[in-house]
Amino acid sequence: MIDIKLLRTDLQRVAAELKRKNFNLDSALFLALDQQRKDRQILTELLQAQKNKYAKEIGKLIQTARAEGTNIEEHTAKGEVLKKKLTASENSMVQIQNEMQEMLEDIPNIPHQTVPVGSNEADNLEISRYGEIPKLSFDPADHSDLGVKLSGIDFERAAKITGARFTYLSGTIAKLHRALSNFMLDVHTSEHNYKEVYVPFIVNRESLFGTGQLPKFEEDLFKLEDSREFYLIPTAEVPVTNIFRGEIIQELPIKLVSHTPCFRSEAGSHGKDTKGMIRQHQFDKVELVQFVEPQHSWSALEELTHHARSILQRLELPHRCIALCGGDLGFASAKTYDLEVWIPSQSKYREISSCSNFTDFQARRMKTRYRNLRTGNLDLVHTVNGSGLAVGRTLVAILENYQSKDGSITIPEVLRPLMNGLEKIK
Repeated sequence: MIDIKLLRTDLQRVAAELKRKNFNLDSALFLALDQQRKDRQILTELLQAQKNKYAKEIGKLIQTARAEGTNIEEHTAKGEVLKKKLTASENSMVQIQNEMQEMLEDIPNIPHQTVPVGSNEADNLEISRYGEIPKLSFDPADHSDLGVKLSGIDFERAAKITGARFTYLSGTIAKLHRALSNFMLDVHTSEHNYKEVYVPFIVNRESLFGTGQLPKFEEDLFKLEDSREFYLIPTAEVPVTNIFRGEIIQELPIKLVSHTPCFRSEAGSHGKDTKGMIRQHQFDKVELVQFVEPQHSWSALEELTHHARSILQRLELPHRCIALCGGDLGFASAKTYDLEVWIPSQSKYREISSCSNFTDFQARRMKTRYRNLRTGNLDLVHTVNGSGLAVGRTLVAILENYQSKDGSITIPEVLRPLMNGLEKIK
């Protein structure tokens, strides 16, 4: 969540910044709720003071009334009236606070000043490109057709086992998929100094709230029918970032990497990428997460993006880096770079990683803090994460960019040690 102090001190600026995300902040509603909260708080405190004062006096009043032979009921009745008024005022204040909390939960993170202006993905800004687009002497085959011919990808069996948007891999292609995830983990742990973690693939509501998926994006999740309200993870970002939910981190930075399956309902994607492995309900991803001090989060975003790009560079896959415009920016993100890899059969770049700085937005929801050694205060950390990379889409890119006319696939040199020296899939 954004800091409520910002809304109270600089509401107009915040509203203007959020318009860059195509979000219209209801400033009038916030001001009305905040004023109601103030008024109710003043009344509640006044009633509490009256109740406390009366509690101290009631004993003497009753004693005097008994001594004088007068009725004590008016004294006890006054106490009951005060108690009821206080309870009603407290309940009203809780209701107002809940309304304000719901409003806060629906407000996205403020985009950074360097985020390009724009309303949708057409306005995203290309930052750089790497590698030459392969000039094939033949019409490139789609990865799904290549995989079927090589007896390594079977969508029909996956559909029989589960349904649409699932994939069954076997043989050498399944091994290549595993080699990719191991390669990514090895590079990030041995060269980029991330600590590998293994996390649950099922999380609770609190975890999804912490990273910003709930309550706004519940339709995108797979929910288990259980009274404890468990969900399958949409990305390792959720369990890894929540490792420190409600904790005070003693030493920063912390850099973690995790390989997990991811599960997404793909709500709203009907008719999009129905063929192949580009948009699946289940896919694997290697996720990078950093916890850093606020003054280092922007350099951390650049570093993490470089770490993700290095995998594409080592695999010699042509790709580009895109800065998302305000209108295409995610709910919790202050700035995002998308890495897009070239897909020959589609003659275009497709997203393979999103790297984002969430500033203190997630940390405020999770109550994750650190001890600021300069001030001695407990401050909110900044969180940064990104895919390093999406394993299935990397497999797709290799199959298509390394294909030969005869349908065989050349294995990138860096992966051959993980493939027992194999140079080609035939």
